[in-house]
Amino acid sequence: MNRITKEQYEFALNRIEELLPLVTDETPANDRRAVELSVMSDVVIEYEKEHYPIGKPTVGELIGLSLEENGITQRQLAKMIGVSPSRVSDYVSGRSEPTLRIAGQLCRMLNIAPGAMLQC
Repeated sequence: MNRITKEQYEFALNRIEELLPLVTDETPANDRRAVELSVMSDVVIEYEKEHYPIGKPTVGELIGLSLEENGITQRQLAKMIGVSPSRVSDYVSGRSEPTLRIAGQLCRMLNIAPGAMLQC
């Protein structure tokens, strides 16, 4: 695919907003609006991959986000996994990384996919 310009990206974003209300789950895949929506989405994805890349989260960010999503405090998590609150704070801040045993507990307690934890 050729390099997508900012103007093309903005056009695609606007066109997606127009098409979204017109394309439903019941719309056939070969409907011209559904096809156009798919093409416009591809343009946006391609542009954003190049200009707004999303990096992998750190272990600390993953734990912090999971705490927030689950409504659990660092102190509560510390009790759940049997470590001190300062140790959990070290994990979240990135000053320390959990052992494999603790990482397994974090995955279970915070519903983190083990693969996500290993990819950090």
